[in-house]
Amino acid sequence: MKGTYNPPRLLLAATGSGAGKTTCTCAILRALQRRGLRLHSFKCGPDYIDPMFHTRVLGVPSYNLDTVLCGPAAVCDLLAAHAGGCDLSLIEGVMGLYDGRSMMEEQDSTNQLALLTGTPTVLVVDVRGMGRSLAALVEGYLRFAPNQVQGLLLSRCKPAMFPVYRELLQQHCGIPVYGYLPPVPQAVLASRHLGLVTAGEVADLQHKLDLLADEAESSIDLEGLLDLAKTGRPFIAEPLWPDLTSTAAPVRIGLAWDAAFCFFYQDNLDLLRRCGAQIVPFSPVKDKHLPKDLGGLILPGGYPEMYGRQLSHNESMLADLRQAAAEDMPIYAECGGFMYLQQAITDQDGERWPMAGILPGESSMGQRLCRFGYHQLTAKRDTLLFKCGEQMMAHEFHYADSSCNGDAFTAQKGGRSWECVAAKGQIFAGYPHLHWAGAPQIAQRFVDACRAYRKNRGTAP
Repeated sequence: MKGTYNPPRLLLAATGSGAGKTTCTCAILRALQRRGLRLHSFKCGPDYIDPMFHTRVLGVPSYNLDTVLCGPAAVCDLLAAHAGGCDLSLIEGVMGLYDGRSMMEEQDSTNQLALLTGTPTVLVVDVRGMGRSLAALVEGYLRFAPNQVQGLLLSRCKPAMFPVYRELLQQHCGIPVYGYLPPVPQAVLASRHLGLVTAGEVADLQHKLDLLADEAESSIDLEGLLDLAKTGRPFIAEPLWPDLTSTAAPVRIGLAWDAAFCFFYQDNLDLLRRCGAQIVPFSPVKDKHLPKDLGGLILPGGYPEMYGRQLSHNESMLADLRQAAAEDMPIYAECGGFMYLQQAITDQDGERWPMAGILPGESSMGQRLCRFGYHQLTAKRDTLLFKCGEQMMAHEFHYADSSCNGDAFTAQKGGRSWECVAAKGQIFAGYPHLHWAGAPQIAQRFVDACRAYRKNRGTAP
């Protein structure tokens, strides 16, 4: 049943990528966590890496709010479900405030998420190299289109300049400035080809987070932000997935989870558990064998090209994968997981590493993003998760490409289309990433297939 929700929440938007959204988000989260507040975090859009940092700050999962992959109604449902009972839910935006799928009109931007959910927005502005022009920039953002911007945070702002900037902005823009975050060289978060390095790879991350929190405590009006978070507009939502429940004993589903495979949406895991799955993490890089008594496998995206040697030399794990596929175990693989199932991966240095060889084709790293962005998938035939003709939005973000991308689906983006996804027996594998909140029934289908596999082997839970 639909209801009205209005949890305390804020959205940190920015003037563009690289303005300091993630750094400011982590600084505020850690500072408020040290006060003992109950917090939740979210990421606007499809990004996997920023939520990893949120999770390392808070020690609890961070969730994606993507109006393309999930749909507007589901985004409201997800926010209402996960923000309940918290003192603050902090949403990190994506790219610039108004950036979305179209250059000519606003589609699925951070600003649209703020408007959809009635969330007060604070604009993060990188002030490096700026003087009086800062006021013109901010005024342009405030006037460009209807928005929820109700305050500013200045990023990479030197302490001596903050009073000057604040007076300038209050005089010309008439908007509160909630503080600033100065440059903190000891807490810089490095990046690489898919964005920031993952949180697990950052040396002394907890120390860096504490340094950022120390700065936030002294330079950001945290009490003012908490007060602002209580001024949101109520939105309509309904309980998550009321029809998805399971009374049967859990079925064990192996989840590849390590430095090479780490891109998978938290809501996908929640959906699987709701449908009766017990998630069993394992490491294709370090573990010698698959976990015992599995009903299925999930191989997420990540950076397999960076761990080609370890993956290729872990022959016992590859043998277990081949045996699982030969026994028709349900296997779901996205992007890096798809590459792992193919014949080989050629990394960024030109080294070729043999992989599982379960699917035809080889993947090679390139210099440019390949098929980047959102597109619509249409099933050309029945597969493990989709029936012929069913559609779902997907997202791709990778520099690799395969000599055999599969042909079970047609992908459509504007006037361009291509074939993708390898569907072989109980395998569903391809470059597209899916957020299952956009089609919750596929989680149930996967768990049902895993349960049937165990039953057919005489080992049903």
